[in-house]
Amino acid sequence: MLTVARTQELLDRFRGLRVLVAGDLMLDEFLWGNVSRISPEAPVPVVEVTGQSFYAGGAANVARNLAEFSQGVSVMGLCGADEQGRMLERLLQEAGMDVSGIVQDPERRTILKTRVVARHQQVVRIDRETRMTPTAEQCGALLARLDEMLPDLDAVILSDYAKGFLTQRFVSALCVGAARLGRIVTVDPSPRNPMLWEGVTAVKPNLKEARAAAGLSDDAESREAGAALLGRWGAGMVLITMGEQGMELFRQGAAPYHTPTRAREVFDVSGAGDTAIALFTLGLAAGATPEESAELANHASGVAVGKLGTATVTPQELLESASRMANP
Repeated sequence: MLTVARTQELLDRFRGLRVLVAGDLMLDEFLWGNVSRISPEAPVPVVEVTGQSFYAGGAANVARNLAEFSQGVSVMGLCGADEQGRMLERLLQEAGMDVSGIVQDPERRTILKTRVVARHQQVVRIDRETRMTPTAEQCGALLARLDEMLPDLDAVILSDYAKGFLTQRFVSALCVGAARLGRIVTVDPSPRNPMLWEGVTAVKPNLKEARAAAGLSDDAESREAGAALLGRWGAGMVLITMGEQGMELFRQGAAPYHTPTRAREVFDVSGAGDTAIALFTLGLAAGATPEESAELANHASGVAVGKLGTATVTPQELLESASRMANP
């Protein structure tokens, strides 16, 4: 069990860590409202909008979670040279992040996901997106920037939403550079963008993604998927998130480690995986054991799903969660 004292020790180390998040950047829009009637035009609720919020989403939401704990967060990815792209960069800069790795492309449209929420429930999600695969010229510039950044980083998180940013060329070059410098690289993968993750420190799929990546049935056991993916991906570790069943950690030469869910209430699972990869990576970079890092990720995810929207978790909330487990 992760003690309160150990949690505080790791939190103190987090502040000085430098972490880069590279992946598919998005802008999340939330329309908040009330429902009091059904539309006469179709059997759908009429939402009376009472508010609007914007958040950095996708890979940028991983960065948002990191920024609650560390002052050295950088972001790399593509967005459009449009109003949404400018808002996304502004949100990240206001949170104290380095956005020098973001390329604004006037030929692209920033990915925008709009969620309509009424009475604490998501009514509908509207996606406006196109694939954002870097051109050869953009990929070269991004890799050059990566070479400049890597010596000053403690860890890199690859956040893949299968929107085109993470290519095998980019990933392979990053892994070679990170391995040469002994840097931690973790991955939140997408089965819709099959990649070779050879040489990364850890990969964190959810159970559905793990089964799909391993070519297993929808009712396959997590341990079967974890064992298969350790061999297939060539990663040092695989952390499978399993919702209400918690998380299970697999690594070469060690027995699987299961940590049960720490969630008290579940309001919204949006972004919980982003929270998990952020805290798992911070734990590893701070010198925590893989098991302690999995516990940190589990505690943080348990807090995140108790909030509406793509929420982040604070150090105080993480400490309180660890305290509840230590003093049930």
